[in-house]
Amino acid sequence: MTNVEKLFEHSDASQAVESELSAAPVAKPATLKRLKLFAGLVATVAVLGGGYYAYDTFVASKHATTDNAYVGADVAQVTPLVGGPVREVLVDDTRHVKRGDVLVRLDDTDFKIALARSEAAVSAAEANLIKAKIDLQRRRALAGSGSVSGDELTTAEDAFATAGANLRAAEAAHQQAQVDLDRSVLRAPVDGVISERQVQVGQRAQAGTPLMIVVPLQAAYVDANFKEVQLAHVHPGQTVTLTSDLYGSDVVYTGRVVGFSGGTGAAFAVVPAQNATGNWIKVVQRLPVRIALDPKQLALHPLQVGLSMNVDVKVAS
Repeated sequence: MTNVEKLFEHSDASQAVESELSAAPVAKPATLKRLKLFAGLVATVAVLGGGYYAYDTFVASKHATTDNAYVGADVAQVTPLVGGPVREVLVDDTRHVKRGDVLVRLDDTDFKIALARSEAAVSAAEANLIKAKIDLQRRRALAGSGSVSGDELTTAEDAFATAGANLRAAEAAHQQAQVDLDRSVLRAPVDGVISERQVQVGQRAQAGTPLMIVVPLQAAYVDANFKEVQLAHVHPGQTVTLTSDLYGSDVVYTGRVVGFSGGTGAAFAVVPAQNATGNWIKVVQRLPVRIALDPKQLALHPLQVGLSMNVDVKVAS
């Protein structure tokens, strides 16, 4: 090797040592930075995990919540028990009514005629009964002397019994005619709000045909559809807090758990699930839970049937 080559080799080696020395101080801070970032990530995950565990242990485990809940009520259908032309309709949708208020009047002409006929029939039956009673008394008076045969006495007794039965039948027909006349006036069965009115003046109402419904909003309740995995610690009588989408979080209702439905929504569906098939996939079911509301709060902030509710059941002992 020549002196020139040795000189170049020495120069390259010197440059390599200098580059390693210059890179070493840079690599060390980068490694420390990565370690710090990894430690920060671990600490963040640990804090989040600990916070979630604490929340689940001290807060979430003491509550069962769902937003799959809706307002319901036991609505009362207004259906005529007798048929006839509609003479007058006194209410319309959204109208508040009290129990006993007149809603619809049917034409009562036919019912009044039937009542008058039944009264006449009762009078005739009473007259026949009086006549049969007098005949029976006369024959009984003569039976002791032998002037009246036993057959005549038996006939008189049968006639008296028949007249009594006819009178009772006439009185029953009269009562039925009076009931039919009274039923020509349809009244509100409960306090509530008129909905789904389907009757008009001049229409011929048929017995059993729904004309409208009365919704008792003062007795509204909530059906909350909880997942089955949430119901292990839910029991009747527990306190419930509710908010509605109508009023928002500013209005908080209080209630209590009344009980559980007899089956899930899938069990009572029109087309129930066929879980015996080969392609069965397990789906978490929901069970309706009935919740009673405070009537005083309902009076201050009324709710309508079908509104969405947010439900929070306090399950802590």
